[in-house]
Amino acid sequence: MKLKTLLTSVALAAGLATGAAADGHEKTKVGFVYVGPIGDGGWTYEHHQGLLAVEEEFGDQVETVYVESVPEGADAERVMTQMALEGADLIFTTSFGYMDPTINVAAKFPDVKFEHATGFKRADNVSTYSARFYEGRAVQGHIAGRMTESNIIGYIASFPIPEVVRGINSAYIHASRVNPDVEFKIIWVYTWFDPAKEAEAANVLIEQGADIVLQHTDSTAPQAAAQAAGGVYTFGQASDMAEFGPEPRISSIIDNWAPYYIERTQAVIDGTWVSEDTFDGIDTGMVEIGEISDVVPADVKAEALALIESMRTGEYHPFTGPLNKQDGSAWLAEGEVIGVGDLLGMNFYVEGVSGEIPQ
Repeated sequence: MKLKTLLTSVALAAGLATGAAADGHEKTKVGFVYVGPIGDGGWTYEHHQGLLAVEEEFGDQVETVYVESVPEGADAERVMTQMALEGADLIFTTSFGYMDPTINVAAKFPDVKFEHATGFKRADNVSTYSARFYEGRAVQGHIAGRMTESNIIGYIASFPIPEVVRGINSAYIHASRVNPDVEFKIIWVYTWFDPAKEAEAANVLIEQGADIVLQHTDSTAPQAAAQAAGGVYTFGQASDMAEFGPEPRISSIIDNWAPYYIERTQAVIDGTWVSEDTFDGIDTGMVEIGEISDVVPADVKAEALALIESMRTGEYHPFTGPLNKQDGSAWLAEGEVIGVGDLLGMNFYVEGVSGEIPQ
């Protein structure tokens, strides 16, 4: 356990009072509940960068607390409750599985503001926020489809929730459009962060012929497995993972939470916070594409940059027809764009993806 986490946990248990800012006003206390360790190199690392940005932006106007590696379930509810009891004004709960615990605790503390990442349940004191990660998957799919030599792309999937399913679909759509022979092999690991499981999945995919491995899990273990195997390319997930560049990591999806965390903290300080839903992407910078390595051929890089720009301007949506569902039934007609409701509830594969989504 990191030192700050240990001190935070002790402070929560001991019931330390919120301090006062230099101007004599009470500090705004902001809490963060993390599903993984802050050193995971991916999802939780980037959320923690958001916490650090809040500290830098507001100085002694705020006090931040966090607890890392909190399982989704009863432990999460306990941690949130303790934060609220110890004076938190705003609590960010940063994983899909925290949804019901967030709603339950928020009902008991109506004066505390809650922000839940990637969920869909709201209340008067609960906002939701997520990013259009599938835009980044479109870029990864395009690059992967153009660069694979085996025509086998591996995908390490975490949990069968819409966020993960639409990422798989987006990556496959854009890989298959530039390479109709491409095949996706998907392994579900049922974890967000477990380096051993992630490495094992990566090695299995490589043994099955994958020369490119995508992931929707949080550690750098797949990068290390690809590096050890040689001749396999990967993409950073949630964070740049640039230490594995220029290869095997040839680009990345970066989740930039800092501006959102600063904005929502400011709203609490100003008394203007209201419950809302945020779903931002490349256009606002909540989703960033990490530097594309020079290992990627210049023409492929140019194509990827053009795709990024078309999504940034709103000219292009990754789920634009014609597209069919996996069973071949018509889904989106030529030029038709998916509606937000269907996007958020996606529970099927597109045509061409093999296998079944676990229930």
